[in-house]
Amino acid sequence: MAARKPQAPAHLARRTPPFFRPVPPRARNDGWSVERQCRFLAELYVAGSVSIAAKRVGLSRASAYRLRERADAASFARAWDSVLAGPGAGRLPPVATDWRKVTQSELIEHLESGFVQPVIYHGEMTAIRKRFDKSALLRLVRRGRNGATRHLGNPREDLVRLSQKPPVGVPRGSREAIGPASPEPHTTKPRPPPPH
Repeated sequence: MAARKPQAPAHLARRTPPFFRPVPPRARNDGWSVERQCRFLAELYVAGSVSIAAKRVGLSRASAYRLRERADAASFARAWDSVLAGPGAGRLPPVATDWRKVTQSELIEHLESGFVQPVIYHGEMTAIRKRFDKSALLRLVRRGRNGATRHLGNPREDLVRLSQKPPVGVPRGSREAIGPASPEPHTTKPRPPPPH
């Protein structure tokens, strides 16, 4: 009889959770907060079971499916599907959004919430990585200078801040890397004359 090959851990047959837009939490303290959504995806990655993942975050399987079915949970549902799809399943289609129907206040909400991704180390979620939603900012700017400057200040300065390098110790794309614009005046140094 041939000896069995040792099997790889089950979570290696799944994809790590991608960045996703969290479902806006309701007013309850014991509901699906952003942290619980990330922890659920991390547990889903490790365990491969919706029931086990929901139980480990302290909620029921039915409530996880209710969250998935909400109208504003398309990005969360795509992250869920991505985790369970497996590495060789190909790319999932992006979440289709009709941006013409997204209101100004929804764009600002997208800008404030951004994207999140659970960081998993040795089978446990250790942190939540955040990423700024650049497309929401650009859509606000594109919709008109008046709407963007009323809520954001100067869009040109915001775009310059987005392109700058984050401070040391803050991961690139992190929301914490985007602080308030510095009020320092722009000074130019005189150029030396060209050599003859």
